[in-house]
Amino acid sequence: MITVGDKLPEATFKTVTADGAKSLTTADIFGGKKVVLFGVPGAFTPTCSNNHLPGYLENHDAIIARGVDTIAVVAVNDHFVMDAWARATESNGKILFLADGNADFVRAAGLDLDLSAGGLGTRSKRFSMIVEDGKVTALNVEDAPGQAVESGAAKLLEQL
Repeated sequence: MITVGDKLPEATFKTVTADGAKSLTTADIFGGKKVVLFGVPGAFTPTCSNNHLPGYLENHDAIIARGVDTIAVVAVNDHFVMDAWARATESNGKILFLADGNADFVRAAGLDLDLSAGGLGTRSKRFSMIVEDGKVTALNVEDAPGQAVESGAAKLLEQL
């Protein structure tokens, strides 16, 4: 698993813009920037929608005020689902929604989670990290996918 001090693995994400689907690489998102990235097992899932994402929305201004350029969320979902989740939570413009549809990024980072016994396949572990110019400077990974304490916005704010 990726650790503090490591560079993020090269990956390409999909996101939806006003002009349609767009591919973004890790260099596009993290190069020369301070980024808060949090990962969730899936869009629209109970803990993700009711606990994890709302904390980052509520603390958006405080996080940005501490020198963060971008707050981003990644999930192993397609970009259409991630766009629908952004619109449903009124998060557009505050959080960058990144689709890792094939789990390429989370696998390369060692943050993948096998939920195939429950019919969900490969997903992302629930995590949060601070990334400065592509390098991980803080990392928080939950022990269980149904929790959002260690990877929540309150804990991350303490680390900024």
